[in-house]
Amino acid sequence: MGKRILSAVSRLQGNNRAVKEGRIGMADFEFAFEEVNPLPRAFRRMVREGAYDVSEMALTTYITAKAYGAKITAIPVFLVRGFHHGAIVASRAADIAGAGDLKGRRVGVKRGFTVTTGVWARAILTEEYGIAPGDVRWARSDDEHVEGWRLPPHVEELAGEGTLEEQLASGVVPAAVGLTEDDTTRALIENPFAAGVAALKASGLYPINHLVVIRDDVLAEAPEVAEQVFGAFAASKRAYVDELKAGRVGEPTAADKVHLAALEVMDDPLPYGVEANRATLERLMGHALAQGIIDRPMALEELFAAGTLDLAG
Repeated sequence: MGKRILSAVSRLQGNNRAVKEGRIGMADFEFAFEEVNPLPRAFRRMVREGAYDVSEMALTTYITAKAYGAKITAIPVFLVRGFHHGAIVASRAADIAGAGDLKGRRVGVKRGFTVTTGVWARAILTEEYGIAPGDVRWARSDDEHVEGWRLPPHVEELAGEGTLEEQLASGVVPAAVGLTEDDTTRALIENPFAAGVAALKASGLYPINHLVVIRDDVLAEAPEVAEQVFGAFAASKRAYVDELKAGRVGEPTAADKVHLAALEVMDDPLPYGVEANRATLERLMGHALAQGIIDRPMALEELFAAGTLDLAG
């Protein structure tokens, strides 16, 4: 009997390259990757339709989907991490001098309120500047991937004339999360990349953005799939980290630069496994609860496939 083919989506990046190029495989399964651009379309299809056997997914999208009963379960492969101090911008046409000026204001949100970058950006505002989620009226520019998600009282629709970017440019919306500075905006936090590195060194803030999920019926039919998918992605990541350490990554991408900065603090800039990431995951869970995204905290054992809870990669 041949290997079972798994339909899959994951954007090409350094840590999954060996898997996507077929240089690392699995004993009983084989990936058939579909390319989706922009990648969030795949998240929406996976949450709403179960469109793939295996899919990369934004962390808060997954937590929200799980809370709302989606038939998918994660494995602790964390494909994307990043610094998000630069994802908070102020309009150059507005009177926003610093983060404290956001209190009592209407602040835009790029796409949905549950987008993970926005969650981490608001977490930074809370942890470093004392701005609670309810101190701001958050105006989302699109809906959520999870159908039926209930807006908390401090979230509303953007409405008005023009896109979020256009309303920022005019100053109608004085600030936003989920965007980076351009000709009409500026980063609200000075030297945001350095601020992200400093937060990692000072408090361990090393945000996880994406993980990997598997459809529940696939897990039920072949429970061994979780460990084998984890093993393939972990082997690919180790090869990438070895290349980073050896200086063999030419023309580093923005993601590569984040991982290189993290290497100054830790031996592995992309740890996989539940225990190695427990503090970060629980931190995100706490902010998701405080921001009104979920109604109750979820134990990590609810979120990850049973056969992967003790794995490390």
